[in-house]
Amino acid sequence: MNMGWDALRNLVSDSMAIDMGSAGTIISVRGRGIVVDEPSVVAVNKMTGEVVAVGREARQMQGREARDVAVIAPLVDGVVADFERTQAMLDRFVRKARSGLSHFSRRAVVGVLSGVTQVEQRALLSAAEHAHIRRVFMVEEGLAAAIGAGVSVTDERASAVVDVGGSTTNVAVVANGSIVHANAERIGSSDIESAIMDRLRRYRGLSIGIPTAERLKMELASATAPADPALAITVKGRDVQTGSPGAIEVTAEEVYGVTSVVLRKVADAVRETLADLPAEVAADLHDRGLILTGGGSLLKGLDEYLGKETRLPVRVADEPRFSTVHGLMRLFDEPLLLRRVTRNEPPLLIDGEAGAFES
Repeated sequence: MNMGWDALRNLVSDSMAIDMGSAGTIISVRGRGIVVDEPSVVAVNKMTGEVVAVGREARQMQGREARDVAVIAPLVDGVVADFERTQAMLDRFVRKARSGLSHFSRRAVVGVLSGVTQVEQRALLSAAEHAHIRRVFMVEEGLAAAIGAGVSVTDERASAVVDVGGSTTNVAVVANGSIVHANAERIGSSDIESAIMDRLRRYRGLSIGIPTAERLKMELASATAPADPALAITVKGRDVQTGSPGAIEVTAEEVYGVTSVVLRKVADAVRETLADLPAEVAADLHDRGLILTGGGSLLKGLDEYLGKETRLPVRVADEPRFSTVHGLMRLFDEPLLLRRVTRNEPPLLIDGEAGAFES
């Protein structure tokens, strides 16, 4: 009878991995793969406080919101900044991720930044519980990204992963399925967009929105000197002096100038982490180099740039945007490792059910 109930419970519940960052939220469900990949933004009615849209639907409103609507990012620098909106956003995403028969989720593995405080961790945990996830395991994103990038949990030698997200860069060195050293700096690829917006407003007299800045980053930005510095895109916005609509040409050289300032900070974060490593770990990395993960790693030439800055070989992981969520999902196949690396307080892991960590 118990076996029949367990089989039914597996049918109507989901085990999911959640990578919730400042730029985007990715959810993978066991047996179904990635089912949510959306921007971490929320559209809110200014008068009532009601959430009117989340994710992609909210992003489409950004820059063209109705006067009574504000589009906000409830996660800042990888942690919860607006608790209520984070709850509402995650609840919507988890509902979307569940299968048609599922009304609850037995468990989820959620990634957290290295150095996250207990208060920040509790806010994220509460948001997950609000989304009706019965059991939440919190695991450092650096370890998850390493596993998702192909690092074996039984490998005795050290590997280093540089996970470049929207507003954070997480550097993690792992060996034997554990983090040897980790450092998270609150700078990421979204800072390039902010720098572009600031540059055009201050020096070119044009105010542009986030979607336009994102387009400039995608089409013109590179970590190394552009092959064609004169390559240009015409962008439109609001003239700062007159308040009227305006347009200017922006070149790849100009975008490279602001991009390089942000990337120097990323490189500094990587070098600082490498400088604190034990000698044997440093020796391993001299041979193995760095693995790049995260959406920011897709920036043109970033592997070459970091290779020059660190004097180490650098490679981009396969499907780097999904490395963390893939690694989180694989932890379901390593129940003892999951138990060992979970950062939750011990009482949250107490479970009378047999097979709490099993498939």
